[in-house]
Amino acid sequence: MMAESNHLGDALPAYPIKELPTAFKSTWTWASLRTGAEDMQPFEYFKYRYYEKWLMGISQFFVDQGYITADELAERASLYRADPQAPMPDSLSAPIKEQIDAYLEKGDSGYRERRTKARFSNGQTIRVADPEAVDHTRLPGYLRCKTGKVVEVYPGTFSYFVSTGVDGIGEPMVVYRVAFDAADIWGEGKSERHTTIYADLYEAYLQASL
Repeated sequence: MMAESNHLGDALPAYPIKELPTAFKSTWTWASLRTGAEDMQPFEYFKYRYYEKWLMGISQFFVDQGYITADELAERASLYRADPQAPMPDSLSAPIKEQIDAYLEKGDSGYRERRTKARFSNGQTIRVADPEAVDHTRLPGYLRCKTGKVVEVYPGTFSYFVSTGVDGIGEPMVVYRVAFDAADIWGEGKSERHTTIYADLYEAYLQASL
């Protein structure tokens, strides 16, 4: 699905997605894979294994986008449960196979050239923001409102595959590696002494330390 996603025409590197003979006309990225699992009912989420969560998220995406109905999905699943040796659908066309191979080899980078100056510099003390909670975020909850130090400003900027709205990421922005004292994160006596935690964080998640 990622190799056929319609965003790949503007990806880095770009792919000839408009010429691809596929019926798939939606955007599907790594973020879609994560949000699909995160949308599961909590008890279902903890019930299933890692790749089962992926499969359920992908299946629900196809239903939500109208590629297949829930009844058709249930019928096909019942068929293969009853007869695991039942014939699979027709194999992929040569252009789609080539696209999948190219995507697996080259990927889809969020890297973009930097057009604005980084707000923070190496060695600067920052405070992690506490944005409004949303369905999907790349900010670890345990880092909210914590103080750390920038130890690296990564070259260029990086976009995220979807906009997270008020959470703040989506468009290309600077990413920083930030160091935190584990004792400040977990509390005194709750971690090994002199332990440092590193996190790569989007600029939208950082604020100047007071």
